[in-house]
Parts: sequence; C-alpha cells; structure tokens
Amino acid sequence: MIYRDFGTTGWRISAVGLGTWNIGNQWGAVDDATAWSTIRSGFDHGINLFDTAESYGIPNGLSEERLGIGLAGIRHQVYIVTKIGNWGKRTGQGVPLTTVDMIRLCMHASLHRLRTDWVDTVLCHDGTIEDPTIFLEAFDELKSEGRLRTFGISTDSLSVLKKFNVHNTCSVVQVNYSLLNRAPEAQLLPYCEEHGIAVMIRGPLGMGLLSGRYSKETVFSDDIRAAWHGSESGQRQLEEKLIVVDKLKNHLDRGESLVTAALRYVISHQTNPVAIPGAKSSDQVIMNARAGDRVFSDDEYNNVLRLLN
Repeated sequence: MIYRDFGTTGWRISAVGLGTWNIGNQWGAVDDATAWSTIRSGFDHGINLFDTAESYGIPNGLSEERLGIGLAGIRHQVYIVTKIGNWGKRTGQGVPLTTVDMIRLCMHASLHRLRTDWVDTVLCHDGTIEDPTIFLEAFDELKSEGRLRTFGISTDSLSVLKKFNVHNTCSVVQVNYSLLNRAPEAQLLPYCEEHGIAVMIRGPLGMGLLSGRYSKETVFSDDIRAAWHGSESGQRQLEEKLIVVDKLKNHLDRGESLVTAALRYVISHQTNPVAIPGAKSSDQVIMNARAGDRVFSDDEYNNVLRLLN
C-alpha cells in the first residue's frame, strides 16, 4: 500500500481507504459479522482511513455503529472521517441544523456510535450549502473541545468549496470523481492543490458500474441505485455510463483488472487523492486495497485516457 501526505494535516494516509456506506444495508443486506470482517480485512491489507456518515445505514447510523465495533482495539492506528448534515432526512424529519449546538449534538451522537472520543475529520454533508457559517462555527467549537482534529466538506461544487474555505480553514474535501466523471479535473482539484486541501474520492468505481458486472438489462434493487430506473433521464444516464464501461472492458479484463484500473486512475492524479471505494465483503475490500500498491505510469495513465476520448 502506498501512503501519502494528506493535505497539510501531517498524516500519512493509505492511497485507498474504505467507505462504509455499503456495510449499512442501503446497498443490500449485510450482516454484522460480514461488516466487521470487511473492516478488519481492509486494515489487515494496509487501509488506515475509514469513511462514514451519521446518516449511513438502515437504520440511520448503522454504518457508524458497525465501524466503531470493527475498529475495536485498533482505533489509535487509523483515521476516521464522518459527516454531519443528513440525520433523519431520509426517514421523515431532518435535524434542524440552525445553531451551533444542534451540530454539536450530532457530533456527540456520532462519537457515541463510533465508540471513540474524537474523529480525525468531520465533513459538512451538505454539498450545496449557501451559507456554511453555522457549520464553520460549530466545527471550530468542536475542535477546541478536542472532539475533532480537522474539518472540511463533501461537495462537487467549486463555488461551495470556496465559501467553506473562506477563512482558509478547510482541511479536507470529498468529491465524486471517477473514469465516469472527470469533471473535478478541470477546476476543483487544481484549487485543492493550490490551497493544500486534502482530497478524498467518493464514487471512484462509479457506484459499482466500473466493476464491469452490469449491462443495460440490469435492474438494480438496492435502495441507492434503484433510483436510476425511476425516470427516463436516470435510465438514460445509466445506459450512457455503461457504454463507457463497455469501451473500457473491451481493452481491460472484466472484474479485478477493471476495478484496479479505475482506482489507480483516480489515485494517480497529482493532488495525491485518497480513494474510498465501498465494499460489502472481505474479498472486495482486499481487491480494492491491492490497487493502492502503486500508481499508474505515465504510459498507463495516457492509455486509459485514450480509451475515453
């Protein structure tokens, strides 16, 4: 596993981390034992960054709870990133995030579920936020309390990121970036490089499409991807992405080689991002972790680009 500087935090982070949305039952049922073994297998294969959120899981918070148990005994050897901003929204009534204390309340609840006294990074989980003042004040307060070490935001919008970094205190950004979505390369990633902001890549496997296992006949039944079939535009976008996947598959072996190429592409960007693919089994997380053994050579990187152009 490659370990790299994480922005200006001074931390050495594995090039591939583990996203834990997938172990919370929203992507299909996963039992406790499988969730815990997935976490420990990731750690055993070099992963030292684990990403979660207060709202991940059925019920809400299950991913945090499972991660807290899965990291028992090794908490001081890893870095935990969680996110605040969506508690309860999916189930009918979101927490009103209108005061510093409400955000502090959410953070303390996350710490309880994670079975830890602090998190290494907390992110604002509202990627379109107009005014982040309350979050910035709350995160500063929580940092002074020793409840978090750094903070940032999960967003795909450069304008939102700039608002959140108005005081140059944003240490981490999480952005959707993959072979199926290269938009951040134009402006957002260069901004992060210029300002020393650590980059986490969510969706590096295109919500599983870059596994190469699916076709236009596939009908997703999990709570997340089933939404693609709910409208003509969603279905059309899905099919357009699958056309790109098929082009890649024609030059790369299906399965591990395609997954490895997809992960290595994003971690090879000059901003030294950390990819956080999800996994629902030990086999999946081990395969993902192996992709972090090296980055692409210039020739490999350019060959993949030629396939996309």
